[in-house]
Amino acid sequence: MTSRFKKILSILLIGLYLFPFGYLLLLSVSRSWRFPALWPDNVTLSNWSDLLAGQGELAGSLLVSVIISISVAVFSTLFGFATSKFIAYSKYRKQLMLYSYFPFVLSPVIYAACIYYFFIILDLSGSVPGVMIAQLIIAYPYAVIIFSGFWSDRIKSMEHLVAGLGGKKWDTYVRVLFPAARDMLLICFFQTFLISWFEYGLTSLIGVGKVQTLTIKVFQFIQEANIYHAALASCLLIFPPVLFLLFNKKYIFKTKA
Repeated sequence: MTSRFKKILSILLIGLYLFPFGYLLLLSVSRSWRFPALWPDNVTLSNWSDLLAGQGELAGSLLVSVIISISVAVFSTLFGFATSKFIAYSKYRKQLMLYSYFPFVLSPVIYAACIYYFFIILDLSGSVPGVMIAQLIIAYPYAVIIFSGFWSDRIKSMEHLVAGLGGKKWDTYVRVLFPAARDMLLICFFQTFLISWFEYGLTSLIGVGKVQTLTIKVFQFIQEANIYHAALASCLLIFPPVLFLLFNKKYIFKTKA
């Protein structure tokens, strides 16, 4: 009886968890759904077919979001890894790590308002490069913090061993550091990608409405009361975290086990 109750409870919890995603997916294939109807009046795949055909605004927003997020994630991961090594071996390690937490003291919106003047002077406001730089201000120090726990006496000894055998710095990174930090590199890439993917405050202020990422489009559709396109954009926002979660479960956690 107890095992049966646990099974029923698990099914209910799973259904409760998946209900918002199913509701969004159903909205994204709807044209009309009026209260108190329990099912949409018109179910069609035209919203998705328009997206796949490259028509409408969402296709462009999807491409912009992918370009920005991948660029921010790659730069943050690689340079955050190198910077964390410099900080870990520096005698000013505590002070430098303290500076890494500074961008997280303020809200992203307040932080963007503080630095917006410099983006205007540099003619970066309202542009994709400007939004990338603004997001890097958050993602880059976050990557440094993630990698701060990687550097240890064991890693340092491995570096000295490679140098003693005549290896160059590039060999140290390619043959020792990157393989040893593979899981952490992947996690950092996923995390910084998602930071950029869901970022709204910095993007809306620095992009001044000209850089239309998916997150911006979701809020725009909600303000326009266009719930069907908002649901479609929300589904597109949800897919990357789900894919990353499946990838982590299949490769990273399986490898550790």
